[in-house]
Amino acid sequence: MTRRLPFVVGLVLVAAYLFPVYWMITASFKSDADIRAVPPQLIPLAPTPATWTSRIFGDPRVLHYVLNSAIVATGTMILSVALAAPAAYALARHRIRGRSVILFFCLSSLMFPSIMLATPLFVIFSRLHLTDSYLGLILADTTLALPYAIVLLRPTFATIPRELVEAATIDGCSPVRTFLQVALPLAKPGVATVAVLSFLWGWGDLVFALTLATDDSKRLVTTGLWGFFGANTSDWSGAMAFSTVGMAVPLVVFLLSQRFVVSGVTSGGLKG
Repeated sequence: MTRRLPFVVGLVLVAAYLFPVYWMITASFKSDADIRAVPPQLIPLAPTPATWTSRIFGDPRVLHYVLNSAIVATGTMILSVALAAPAAYALARHRIRGRSVILFFCLSSLMFPSIMLATPLFVIFSRLHLTDSYLGLILADTTLALPYAIVLLRPTFATIPRELVEAATIDGCSPVRTFLQVALPLAKPGVATVAVLSFLWGWGDLVFALTLATDDSKRLVTTGLWGFFGANTSDWSGAMAFSTVGMAVPLVVFLLSQRFVVSGVTSGGLKG
């Protein structure tokens, strides 16, 4: 019994953690009256797909919001990896003056909430005509994802044996070619980890999506959820179904890349 206690405790904690997800999915198949029922229905007594057929699959805006989020999240992922990989490699393999200061600012930037950057970025992007655009949202999300990506990738590049880099240099490889053909393939788990986390960062952003994208054609999944709530009425069943759709995409991305993320975090933690 003592040996089973940690398993039972872990199972209870996981169940408590996943219960809101279960409630969200089951509520999407309930009517509004069943959602408000007292006592609450843990299992739908009269499940109906009406919300999915009318509010999700029958509304073209839902697919549009999902595509917008996919574009912004993919752009954030590509830009973050493209900038973080060479920066992290340089900080890990070369003696750069002020390296400690750069790392300090990368780490300290993680403490600033996105709401502090929303107003200045809105002013800057308004003058550059980048509001209500995919590029503006991608750049805004990258400002937060990039420092974290550099901090996470630097230990990964530091674990690469120096002998391999030196051998490539002796064979006549330029620094750029050494980075692209030797270091980058060896750091693939760490790069995959940063790519996934940057994608999730861009997908789940709400602050920048609210401040920089007021046009309905550029709304994301996070801001599209507000359409289910009005001043006097709220479509809870539709909101739960829409939230399920918004959760499904990053969940699939994470499940498909889980082994890369785990190996990337493990390899990145071997050397600071």
